[in-house]
Amino acid sequence: MGVGSVLVLAVVSFAVSRLKPAPPTVDGGSVWPGQVVHGTMVRQVRGLGTLKPEQVVTIPAITEGRVKAIPVLPGMPVKKGQILVELENPAIEKALSDARAQLQGAEADLANLRATLREALLNQRSTQANLVAQYKTAALLSENDAHLLTKGLVARLDAQTDAAKAQGLQQQVAIGEQWIASMGASDSAQIASQQAKVDQMRDAVKLAQTQQDELNVRSGIDGLLEDLDMGASSASSNSELQVGQWVTAGTAVAKVVQPQKLKAQIKVAETDAGDVEIGQPATVDTHNGIVPGHVTRIDPNSQNGTVTVDVHLDGPLPPGARPDLSVDGTVNIQTLRNVDYVGRPAFGQPDQTVSMFKISPDGRYGTLVKVQLGAASVNTIQVIHGLSVGDWVVLSDTSAQDGFNRIRFSPPVAVH
Repeated sequence: MGVGSVLVLAVVSFAVSRLKPAPPTVDGGSVWPGQVVHGTMVRQVRGLGTLKPEQVVTIPAITEGRVKAIPVLPGMPVKKGQILVELENPAIEKALSDARAQLQGAEADLANLRATLREALLNQRSTQANLVAQYKTAALLSENDAHLLTKGLVARLDAQTDAAKAQGLQQQVAIGEQWIASMGASDSAQIASQQAKVDQMRDAVKLAQTQQDELNVRSGIDGLLEDLDMGASSASSNSELQVGQWVTAGTAVAKVVQPQKLKAQIKVAETDAGDVEIGQPATVDTHNGIVPGHVTRIDPNSQNGTVTVDVHLDGPLPPGARPDLSVDGTVNIQTLRNVDYVGRPAFGQPDQTVSMFKISPDGRYGTLVKVQLGAASVNTIQVIHGLSVGDWVVLSDTSAQDGFNRIRFSPPVAVH
């Protein structure tokens, strides 16, 4: 009996040693299952971003000055040519006043010169008219003397004297005509010279007036005033424009955008950016509607592990869309046809072989299998080998079950 007891104990011990450990139990309600399907898989990349205006007009101060008034505030709609900031500059105002005074003086000198030259010309013409009258009288007298001389009724010396006098007056008349013509040319030159000075002064007034007008910073487009500060040309500004502040020429003081024309700037992981190309279709979720679009620009630089992708919005904007609104963007980078794929597991990476728990048809057990994965998308991943169409697998994290080839679900996982 003792020997039999020992033999029975040995057999039982051997049988127990051959038993496999019981599989661990996993809460079936917390398991995220996925089924392998066959069809078309669209590869996508996703990123967070914001809506940005397509057209941004940064408006600088053309002329330096001190802020006198700010008629509009950021967020208000503006029209093209509307005054955004009023500046003042005493030096410019004085320059305009001086230019106007110089112009008035030059115009007065021109008017005085015209009057003086006109008076001198009239005097000369009056003198010329007297000479012409004297010449005509002398010429008539000389002709009469010549007629009387033939009859012997006048002395030859008197006739010759009258003829010489007439001839002298004739020469004076000719010289007078030349003098009048010369005066006309000289007058025109003097007037032209003075007119040039007037035009120069007028141009100086226009320049000073332009500088005065440029003290008013105006909007270049119809739109929305987004920023009004000394750093409007930079992405981040902390120098709010204040009345009394001195602004130098060329300083950007305002930024006007068109809120109706927005684009999405999406931050895509640099590991996915290599597959993004210009023209690829995309969707932008504004959290109040989804808008279709397409990629128009890819930033050549990477910042903090992401690459900025610009998406032009092809559809109408939903209500509430505005600049700097946070959005989610998805870009379709590739379409794979006639492939097996499954939901992307929490631990699966593209082009790797991973271990996944295949769920039994009754949903009670999971068996560890090796699965070769292929191309990945945001929510799906291609199955190259290890699973068949219709198989259900665990997609949620199973790191707590590392080291087990089999697990039990309680309650069973719903796989239908």
